[in-house]
Amino acid sequence: MKTSGETGTARPDVYTRITDIMLAQLEEGVRPWVQPWSAATLEGRVSRPRRFNGEPYSGINVLLLWSEAVSRGFAASTWMTFRQALELGGNVRKGETGTMVVYANRIRKTETDANGDDVEHEIPFLKAYTVFNLEQIEGLPAGVGAVPETLPIKPVERIEHADAFFRATGATIRHGGTAAYYAPGPDVIQMPPIEAFRDVESYYATLGHEEIHWAGAAHRLNRDLSRYAKDRSERAREELIAELGAAFLAADLGIVPELEPRPDHASYLASWLEVLRGDKRFIVQAAAQAQRAVAYLHALQPSSAEMAA
Repeated sequence: MKTSGETGTARPDVYTRITDIMLAQLEEGVRPWVQPWSAATLEGRVSRPRRFNGEPYSGINVLLLWSEAVSRGFAASTWMTFRQALELGGNVRKGETGTMVVYANRIRKTETDANGDDVEHEIPFLKAYTVFNLEQIEGLPAGVGAVPETLPIKPVERIEHADAFFRATGATIRHGGTAAYYAPGPDVIQMPPIEAFRDVESYYATLGHEEIHWAGAAHRLNRDLSRYAKDRSERAREELIAELGAAFLAADLGIVPELEPRPDHASYLASWLEVLRGDKRFIVQAAAQAQRAVAYLHALQPSSAEMAA
């Protein structure tokens, strides 16, 4: 056990690390506990992160693990230590990095008061340790990480005309996982299942955003997406175009999503402010690019004659 002096030194460090994690996300406009889709809804199960034995985490550990799951795209809700993985017959894959969680406890310390009497105090402290998500571990026996409690998945009423619109674009749309993105290489849009969103309107708004990216590919509208992953400013510009285009599409389709932005898009807020402050013309250019992409998607729709045929 650490001495009281060591505990006094370590305690603020752990608290600071936790606070810094939360601040880093909040300063980017991200609330790690809010997202338009969730692994919980995907599985139809309780969403609280769980230990390897099915016991749910509580308190700050819930926020720490939710935050990490969102930022790294983990769908599994089970976490365990390196040793626990080994004891279960598995192992953490080489190169994987863990996530900090904390253990709260108290130590007793005896001090002498002004009257010379010994007085015992309980001093709370946090001890940090590292866990890994189930998706970072291989070789585990079947059934490890199975969710013990299930909830029925709520039925979803799709919006038929929106489905028809996106189907007519011809974009390859794959469903699964917890991330929404357009992959230029394979020319594929990846979406979480519609059942995973808080409301169907958020699903179509998110799909519209990714279709604006899709329309910008080199063999379509030829927006330069090559620097998206490397240049923060270029990424912010492209994301703003997609945000505006998705808003235009939602208006065209008569879809009103919940007023809750995707957290990964909200994280671009600071970058957007920086870009707009440095380039007074960009908002006009972005709106024009967005409108061009929307018009491109509309042009892919069948004509009245074709629909009647």
